[in-house]
Amino acid sequence: MCDEKRFVQVAVNLPLNDVFDYSVPLKYQDAVSVGKRVWVPFRNKVIVGYIVNVRGSTDIPRTRDIREVIDTEPLLSEEMLKLTRWIADYYFCSWGEAIEAAVAGPFKKGKTSLRVRKSALTLRESGSELKSADMTLNAHQDKALLRILPYIQEEKFKTFLLHGITASGKTEVYFAAIEAVLQRNKSALVFVPEIALTPQTVQRFTQKFGRDKVSVIHSRLNNSEKFVEWQRIKNGEAKIVVGPRSAIFSPLRDIGLIVVDEEHEHSYKQEDVPRYHLVQAAIKRAEISRAVVILGSATPLLESMYCAEQGEYELIELPERIKGLDLPPVQVVDMSMQRRVGKRPALISKVLEDNIVRCIKNKEQVILFLNRRGFSTFVHCPKCGYVVHCPRCNIALVYHFDRKELVCHHCHYHGTVAQLCPECRSGYIQYFGTGTQKVESELHRLFPGARIARMDSDALQKKTAHFEIFDAFKAHEIDIMIGTQMLAKGLDFPNVTLVGVISADVTLNLPDFRASERTFSLLTQVAGRTGRGAVAGKVIIQTYTPKNYAIQCAITHDYNAFYKQEMVFREQLSLPPYAHMVSIVLRSKEEAAAAAAAEDLAKALHRHNKGPLVSIMDASPLPISKLRGYFRWAVVIKSRDVLKANKLLAAVFAQWRPAAKVKVAVDVDPLMVL
Repeated sequence: MCDEKRFVQVAVNLPLNDVFDYSVPLKYQDAVSVGKRVWVPFRNKVIVGYIVNVRGSTDIPRTRDIREVIDTEPLLSEEMLKLTRWIADYYFCSWGEAIEAAVAGPFKKGKTSLRVRKSALTLRESGSELKSADMTLNAHQDKALLRILPYIQEEKFKTFLLHGITASGKTEVYFAAIEAVLQRNKSALVFVPEIALTPQTVQRFTQKFGRDKVSVIHSRLNNSEKFVEWQRIKNGEAKIVVGPRSAIFSPLRDIGLIVVDEEHEHSYKQEDVPRYHLVQAAIKRAEISRAVVILGSATPLLESMYCAEQGEYELIELPERIKGLDLPPVQVVDMSMQRRVGKRPALISKVLEDNIVRCIKNKEQVILFLNRRGFSTFVHCPKCGYVVHCPRCNIALVYHFDRKELVCHHCHYHGTVAQLCPECRSGYIQYFGTGTQKVESELHRLFPGARIARMDSDALQKKTAHFEIFDAFKAHEIDIMIGTQMLAKGLDFPNVTLVGVISADVTLNLPDFRASERTFSLLTQVAGRTGRGAVAGKVIIQTYTPKNYAIQCAITHDYNAFYKQEMVFREQLSLPPYAHMVSIVLRSKEEAAAAAAAEDLAKALHRHNKGPLVSIMDASPLPISKLRGYFRWAVVIKSRDVLKANKLLAAVFAQWRPAAKVKVAVDVDPLMVL
């Protein structure tokens, strides 16, 4: 029993940039330790807190006692506390908010145990089997591995950017590096954009290393399944963790390697507090653990390639496809020159239609890509110009033919289709724009005997739907697959000989400074889904802007040419990677209140800004100015040093407060400001 009075510093899940001192009652003197949860009185409530420090004194004149120690063993390791502290500092949130994100779902709200269902003990990856991967490395793969191995063997922190074209064998390099880590009795953390959309990747890992060594984490697991996996990781049973961005907080010990596959994917950015980016968090966790990081992609983030140029990362190239396969030729179809069907442009060009006919005749498979869900993207009255908008968002509603509903893809509002225009009472309501449902309908009309399936989030409502579609396509029970960007995520089907992009302009025309980068990346990735088998593949891109440099570079699969041209634009406008951005979004149900708060904040930032290292842009409404019932304005800060920008913001927030009706959200390094 400890005789001296003890105090603990506790972080709580509130947007308060402080830890709080509490005294420890005699009966808990020996029970408190760093990383445990405690029940603490806070204002007029009792809430969960996280012990981040234990000490024998405090500067606080009067402290309140903790009520109870929740855990018998620390829930959070020292490594996890260091990582969450860094996330809090970098991404401008409280330490308690960062810690809360690190706590697994089954342990939320002070829970200590969970009754496990029997079904949680046998997780299903997919119904079909894959052949064992051939681990014979080619010359480029072997050279890549030889550069990585010394850092694994010496347990030295290092970040590698593995830039390999599609089907160049990046996964085999990951496998070989993981084997080297396991031989040293270390563990590996592997990130994929979304496991539900990359079942092949999961299969390859579990079949290579065995299900007993691999823990698979993803968003579709229920709490029982998550608890089983968390225990396996915590107990050291699983030496390899495969998961999306949230797996960064898995309780894996003795990490020797962290792999971020498809590191360019925007799903690696967290949209809610803490708004961390997985790539940066993975690098920080590897630094804390003295581990090696491999960032792999055919189209790396511009920031990552810039870091490689600056010497922060080491660049490794895989310039050739495995087995001597060629990159597929790409043909661009200028849709402005295509025939019209009635009074409307054709959805499927004659060139694409003829190539699909050839593939079906030869019993080959086709993937068609359109990054837009629904049937029609807006409903319009040609007489008065009225467009049906979401009542909660400043955006047009999308018509879904299968449900006969109008849907907002931002707030999930559902509405019925009016027979008459609400504005002028005209009966000539028309449907414009194209989504995946309309393309599916057109495919059934053009190819009545073909087996067609759609793969988008509307079609994947059922928990196992992604596996079922994947297995059916692999078994060649589907001839044509139409889908959104999830089709670009690492699928490997040797029988796919044609990839068609219905409209390359969908992402290109977004009001986003990354629009060209997103377009080039998506086109290159989706093009890489073909030509992976014995029969050569082909890509057809339909566009109204064939001369755009993002499309031109995608035609030749030339990442370096795109990088050079895009970086000129970024440097001229001081955009990432030449500066960090911090977006402060102010929202209110009253438009005037949001605007006034944003303008007031911009003035306060200008008053506190003492040097040229930080620049502040004027307050302005966001492109989607109303979302989920809130009007939105933003102030954007730019700086070469993100911590300087954060310091300025903290100084302003210490004195400045918005009106009670205004909510404030800070996003450091936003991927887009919409």
